[in-house]
Amino acid sequence: MATSQLLLPTGREEAWRFTPLARVIGVLDGSIASGTPLVRNLSHDTSVIVSSLIGDDAGAIVEPSDFAAALAIEKSAETLLIEIPVDTQVSEPILIDRVGASISQSSFERIRIRAGRHSQATVVVHNSGSAALAEDIELELADGAQLTFISLQEWENDATHLGRHQALIGKDAKLTLIEVTLGGATVRLLPRVNFLATGGEVDAYGLYFATSGQHLEHRVHVEHDQPHCRSRVTYKGALLGESARTVWFGDVAIRPSAVGTDTYELNRNLLLSDGARADSVPNLEIETGEIVGAGHASATGRFDDDQLFYLMSRGIPATEARRLVLRGFFAELLRNIKIERIEERLMARIDRELSGVEA
Repeated sequence: MATSQLLLPTGREEAWRFTPLARVIGVLDGSIASGTPLVRNLSHDTSVIVSSLIGDDAGAIVEPSDFAAALAIEKSAETLLIEIPVDTQVSEPILIDRVGASISQSSFERIRIRAGRHSQATVVVHNSGSAALAEDIELELADGAQLTFISLQEWENDATHLGRHQALIGKDAKLTLIEVTLGGATVRLLPRVNFLATGGEVDAYGLYFATSGQHLEHRVHVEHDQPHCRSRVTYKGALLGESARTVWFGDVAIRPSAVGTDTYELNRNLLLSDGARADSVPNLEIETGEIVGAGHASATGRFDDDQLFYLMSRGIPATEARRLVLRGFFAELLRNIKIERIEERLMARIDRELSGVEA
């Protein structure tokens, strides 16, 4: 859907009411002029096909209802296309390293990843530097494909990042979606999943750490309208600093045709200081009773006093005990990345953020 068919957000819309619109409006209304694309370095196996889509070939696989995503589609010069051929197993991760240099100009980026029938691959998009970015990333999984998509937001703390990550999952295909957001002044990501046929699966994991002045927002939507599909959504966040803010929305829709659906969503937040605020809104819309299971859970609170007491009773200082508890809190999700050097780098950054936790 073109931006001409969508209204510029005012902040009163349900989808935008938690977003600090004043921070991002320059990207949306054009008052921040369009600049050059982000610097991009691409590393991939020789079996992977890389090209570009321009013009009619670059139409959206699912028309967005989000203004920022529609803007990215409309204003991006080209779409980076990554194709994993049929029956191909790519052993090394496909790495897309993007670096921003300035927040004075807006960047509009598109990436499309096509995983062929019964292929297997991991794609990592790493974001760093300073940028004002609107993006649309599309994932197409053919029947039996297995794709791991990892999005790493390690921006400088002045960056703006507005993005939609849209997935289409074929018959018996499996997507593992991992989003880690540690940097950026304002980050608003919209993971979207649609099933195309029976037997599809998605495991969606998210990790975020907000410090003072950061607004990190994740809005997940899983559309179940095919029979016998499975989804699991698990997002965890920590907040440190009086003005640290996170928003998590988890929407799962189970349509009448989606018999045999098995779904669960979980969001947990740790508040590490006074004044930090985490909004957590899990939603289930169930239109058929013929399902395997559907549930959700949300929890926001401070450290587990029992865990801290256990560690401190064994001679571990309070500050180090808190660090250990938080490492354990995040480690479960980080292990899903399965790329040791990335896991270690992310944990090192989390440790640096945690250095502000007082005993």
